[in-house]
Amino acid sequence: MEQTTLFRLNKFISDTGFCSRREADKLIEQGLVTVNGQPGTLGTKVTEQDLVLVQGKPLKAKPRRVYLAYHKAVGITCTTELDVKGNIIDAMGYPERIFPIGRLDKESEGLIFLTNDGDIVNKILRAGNEHEKEYVVTVDKPVTEQFLRKMASGVPILETITLPCQVKQISRQTFNIILTQGLNRQIRRMTEFLGFNVTKLKRVRIMNVRLAELKAGQYRELTQTEMAELESKLLSSSKTEEASLLATPKAVSAHRRSE
Repeated sequence: MEQTTLFRLNKFISDTGFCSRREADKLIEQGLVTVNGQPGTLGTKVTEQDLVLVQGKPLKAKPRRVYLAYHKAVGITCTTELDVKGNIIDAMGYPERIFPIGRLDKESEGLIFLTNDGDIVNKILRAGNEHEKEYVVTVDKPVTEQFLRKMASGVPILETITLPCQVKQISRQTFNIILTQGLNRQIRRMTEFLGFNVTKLKRVRIMNVRLAELKAGQYRELTQTEMAELESKLLSSSKTEEASLLATPKAVSAHRRSE
């Protein structure tokens, strides 16, 4: 016998693209959601066969899952708040409701994921130290061997020491760095501690997905091969205490403030 899948009511509503889970909770608390004619509660679980109404209207069919790679330009802010000038949603002009996974600072550019799938957001945030992000960074003066060595071994910032990372020189004032952390403005803080200032920062890879030929402002859908490899990497990620903490709304918010 085929097993029926149960969904939390707020997730069921969110998955249709109607609103976020938090907004769905508010609708439920206000008594605006019914399940098979009965008031829904925060603990209600439903199946796809149940009739869920929001403000007396049935939900639309679940949208196609969308996974996008976007080249964020300098000056674009990674927020879904439409009252913020230069927000990423207006910049993309995508016809469906999507949201970014993590963020890039306004003054940085490069690869960022956007999706309408909240589940993969949680999976990526739980990936812990297997979640590689690669950057190309230009600074205001020539890099030295000592600078590269210190960047790679760990720098004291934000009352901690950054994890060891891969760093290599590309040209006189440009280097490549691969991070497995997401501390607030991490690269900028690391370079500033060592007496350098970032003049250009571009993220060129997240896990197995590369920016490649995408120009600033352009986006594309992730390929089936990229998605399969991404899911494989996420499945093999260790479930650490840090990863569990990242699943909380407060921690997700903090993660989104990172570099």
